[in-house]
Amino acid sequence: MKEHHYKVNITWTGNRGNGTASYTAYDRNHTISTNNKPVIPGSSDPSFRGDATRYNPEELLVASLSSCHMLWFLHLCSAAGIIVVEYFDDAAGTMEETADGGGHFTEVTLFPVITVASEEMIARADAQHEKANELCFIARSCNFPVHHKPIYKIAEHV
Repeated sequence: MKEHHYKVNITWTGNRGNGTASYTAYDRNHTISTNNKPVIPGSSDPSFRGDATRYNPEELLVASLSSCHMLWFLHLCSAAGIIVVEYFDDAAGTMEETADGGGHFTEVTLFPVITVASEEMIARADAQHEKANELCFIARSCNFPVHHKPIYKIAEHV
């Protein structure tokens, strides 16, 4: 079995001078970084005193699922001779808070808009979603369903 290892740095930047002296005394701002890549500004969801202009962990989870699915889908289409010329996803996730103050995701739905080279490729492209979901490293690591509701378009010129 081949293993892959990933390392990221999370640095809290929200100390206003008194640290975590109280729940309202600090910002949830932080940065996410790794070697030679742009820094991602992070915070908590605004519902949890976060900065709405920064990415929150919940958005990043949904983005990870969307990105992983897209990459597998494109790979599978390429291998099957399906020409995808454009792909856009407006993914959405639902998280439920629990009585103990925690929570969990109940589902994520991907809404990809996929442009293929010709109409005859649509049915074959559509069949790739289930396999992409089965192979996606992120989806396989989740304990909630990931749904797919694709829309297909035909390229004007390829």
